[in-house]
Amino acid sequence: MSGSKAGVGQRALWRIEAFGYDVVTGLLRLMPVDMASAFGGNLLKLLGPLSGAHRTAHRNLRLAFPDMTPERRAQIVKAQWENFGRYIAEMTMMDRLTPASGRVEVVGAERLHQIAREHTPTVFVSGHLSNMEIMPSVILAEGVDCVITGRAMNNPYVNARVIESRRRYGVILFAPKGSDGTREMLQALRQGRSVALMNDQKNNQGVAAPFFGHLAHTASGPTKMALRSGGVIQPMSVQRLKGARFRVVVHDPIVLAQTGDRHADVEAGVRQINAFIEARVRERPEEWFWVHRRWAKEAYDSLQAAKPGD
Repeated sequence: MSGSKAGVGQRALWRIEAFGYDVVTGLLRLMPVDMASAFGGNLLKLLGPLSGAHRTAHRNLRLAFPDMTPERRAQIVKAQWENFGRYIAEMTMMDRLTPASGRVEVVGAERLHQIAREHTPTVFVSGHLSNMEIMPSVILAEGVDCVITGRAMNNPYVNARVIESRRRYGVILFAPKGSDGTREMLQALRQGRSVALMNDQKNNQGVAAPFFGHLAHTASGPTKMALRSGGVIQPMSVQRLKGARFRVVVHDPIVLAQTGDRHADVEAGVRQINAFIEARVRERPEEWFWVHRRWAKEAYDSLQAAKPGD
């Protein structure tokens, strides 16, 4: 619901939420970065298991790692809550977590330098790994002219604050998702600019491609845009090192097949992206966002009745 169509009561509630957001943000920004990050992590370790998303995380892990012991699964879920809590706290101070801060190391920066130098229109993809906001920070810091995409907050007042906070670390254009965002991104590519997207959440209109042995509907937009702009996707990942310190890896490009069969080429590209994301999650499962329903209903129906604690 847009702010212009909301009733008086809804707008009042949004303003109260925005006030709370301002208070929490102000308090966190008074803390040193590592303290604020640890506070967020410890808080979510306590609160996360009380939410319905906790059960979803366990079920996702059962689908992804069917042979994993319950003890190991519990460890991963606990660690992912800590990581997610750290990420939420760090969102309030991303201007202090840029490459210039000394808290971010970049592996493969020469690839970004090449893209910036040659003004190559590039489709960057990644997943909800560690603190995913670090990736656009690095892309922009290396001089790449890039449109960063994301989902707008439901609360328009909070959304305006988030947009402004992103401006502090260089994200000027925050394109919306959906058809309007797609047109905007295609226009950016035609102008020689780059675009960056998360490509690891469920998209009911997307391509059904394997992900951890189950079909997962995945957005085809990044692949389609890459096929139109040169046939190359640039994957990146973010790793948490210790506390609020990170490593960003610029991986080898994904070169898409262009056989003339557009449908087959798009499906093949989506499969490659899913394989890339899966490999990163397998490397560091504690740092992926396990709390959203990634697979189709049939995959969850295939699970046996959850045991207590699942």
